[in-house]
Amino acid sequence: MRNFLLPALFTLVGCMPGHISDTPSRGIVQDGTLGLPPLKSFTTTVQQAPMRANSDIARDFLALAFQLESGRELPVLTRFEGPISIRVTGAPPATLLPDLSRLIYRLQSEARLPVSLTNAPNANITVQAVSRAEIRRNLPHAACFVVPNISDISEYKAARRTEKTNWAALRSRQKLAVFVPNDASPQEVRDCLHEELAQAIGPLNDLYRLPDSVFNDDNMHTVLTGFDMLILRTYYAPELRTGMSKRQVAALLPGLLARLNPAGEALSPTRTAPTPRSYINAVQTALGPGASMPQRRAAAQKALSISRAFGWQDHRRAFAHYAMGRISQVSDPALALEHFQAADQLYARSSATTLHRAYVASQLASHALSEGNGLRALGLVNPALHIAQKHENAALLSTLMLLRAEALELTGRSSEAHHVRLDSLGWARYGFGSEWAVRAKMREIETLSPSRGKRG
Repeated sequence: MRNFLLPALFTLVGCMPGHISDTPSRGIVQDGTLGLPPLKSFTTTVQQAPMRANSDIARDFLALAFQLESGRELPVLTRFEGPISIRVTGAPPATLLPDLSRLIYRLQSEARLPVSLTNAPNANITVQAVSRAEIRRNLPHAACFVVPNISDISEYKAARRTEKTNWAALRSRQKLAVFVPNDASPQEVRDCLHEELAQAIGPLNDLYRLPDSVFNDDNMHTVLTGFDMLILRTYYAPELRTGMSKRQVAALLPGLLARLNPAGEALSPTRTAPTPRSYINAVQTALGPGASMPQRRAAAQKALSISRAFGWQDHRRAFAHYAMGRISQVSDPALALEHFQAADQLYARSSATTLHRAYVASQLASHALSEGNGLRALGLVNPALHIAQKHENAALLSTLMLLRAEALELTGRSSEAHHVRLDSLGWARYGFGSEWAVRAKMREIETLSPSRGKRG
């Protein structure tokens, strides 16, 4: 299940009045109707192979495949046996089928999965596009979700909390449904397709210890990564089959990964420590829905305290600092800046967290702009732009471009600023969706510069 509110916290710009969600959209805007440039979309994917030891990947695979997100153990491996057919129902937005087709092509070419689109009513997986309100009526905190053994959202309420939709009771995969919003931004719909289809086809768990994966509830990665494709390819390796126990799979993984990922044989294992449930609960309280601001602040501080107590120096401690920065930026901008800087220093230690640093760069650049330091903002934003592009994050990319435009204005390069701002809008339409959301994001960033009023 993709959480409804958690992703909205990540590419917001700090140190400013007001807060605009990263995925605010009341409908998909059609090209050429509102005076904005045409919607842009990504056409090529460049993913890096996982750079970690196969022994670590084997441990990750077992944790992903034999546990639910709640921590409950799964007794056997379940997967589809044979070709996997996917159909689309409901009222899909215009961008859904192109993005789904790109995803299916990647699953075929990178994970070597026998996946295909169909119109047949007996498809293995039904992707149903419904309103966000309909999704929330069924799961209040979800942006999208996947369920076994049904094919229409009208079936869900009656089947919820029964053996029919109980993942722990599942012994084979025959029919599943993925429910995605049809009135969210194109990027949110695409992100839902990647995350929910990956779980419909493969592992059901998420692990905070993974820095380079969609199978992580920090939602930093929104499209399937090279690591994810390796996990899915391993999941459907001919050596494995539905019904295998964890011990049986563990015995086969070393040879299997040596065949599929030979580069991982030469790398030294890191054996990243497991993430305790207390940290997970603290992060979910800090960034999820339903908590008051004091509760969020206390939860974020708890997550940070836990990461310090365990001596973590990885992305999980950085993420706790990032959460503290997000929560503190209105009440104490100076404290927020300290946390963002601490997060950046920790993320800088690993080549697997360049995307994470791009998120932080948007926050640090926001602060630099609010201080009138255009050169500092450019130095932060420019390296992050190609990272956002590489990871196909249009919301982050357009935010960084708008920040760059303001920084160029501050440094006297108004003509260049105009072109960058105009170029950002097509990406903003994909990332944020509706015209009101795109224009709100533009106004939000414009208010950062102390000289904006002088420029009119």
